[in-house]
Amino acid sequence: MVAHTTDGAIGYREIGTGSPLLLLMGYLGSMDNWAPDFVDQLARSHRVVMMDNAGVGGTAQVRGTLTIDAMAAQASALLDALHLGKVAVLGWSMGGMTAQALAVLHPGQVTRLVLAATQVGNGKALAVPAAAAAKLASPDPAVVLSALFPPGQGAAARAYAFGLLQYPGFYTAPASVLVAQSSAVGQWIEGKDPAGREVTRIGAPALVADGTADALDPAQNAYLLADAIKGSKVHLYPDAGHAFLFQDYAEFISAVNAFLG
Repeated sequence: MVAHTTDGAIGYREIGTGSPLLLLMGYLGSMDNWAPDFVDQLARSHRVVMMDNAGVGGTAQVRGTLTIDAMAAQASALLDALHLGKVAVLGWSMGGMTAQALAVLHPGQVTRLVLAATQVGNGKALAVPAAAAAKLASPDPAVVLSALFPPGQGAAARAYAFGLLQYPGFYTAPASVLVAQSSAVGQWIEGKDPAGREVTRIGAPALVADGTADALDPAQNAYLLADAIKGSKVHLYPDAGHAFLFQDYAEFISAVNAFLG
């Protein structure tokens, strides 16, 4: 589906009933990168809304330079177009940055935040290791999976990949968008994004989660993020990587549901 908003066309999907939950995807991904089993489990308790980032799928490019703040503005526009009011937001990786910016810039639209494998934007976060970033950018799907799942978790990586292949016409972000996304992520981590420098203003309760073996986002970043958002809870999953939310999805979804109430 495509919503026609004040910030351009936005591709989105909805599934489930209950309290609204907005899912925000990370670097390189599309709505098809949410594992079907993960989405189906969330949809048992929530009206799950997924959207594509700027320039991906049916979502228009933002006006001007792509930034995390600009992606948050598009998310806000979608919430308005769908008349969702206040929602809980789950953001993964770059999507977690967008979730933080949404809570800073549009606090009246956010009830609670679930921030998965992501970094604070105040300039204090540890950078993405170059070797892991190179794997994530590889054209080889097996190499990409090796950046998302730690050694010894091959079964979880294969299960995730198999799930994605269940989507007809599976797609990711086009190559033309990835450079702009990478720049936006770098600007956020370096503390150059206006909303990123204001994360201490976030009043929404936050659950910060990651895997202890995240090759892309050092686990210490979870604590740095929680330090910036007052009253945050931190949950780390042992022997899990950047895609911990799919590797340990049953346990993670249980924690999310308990947190969201």
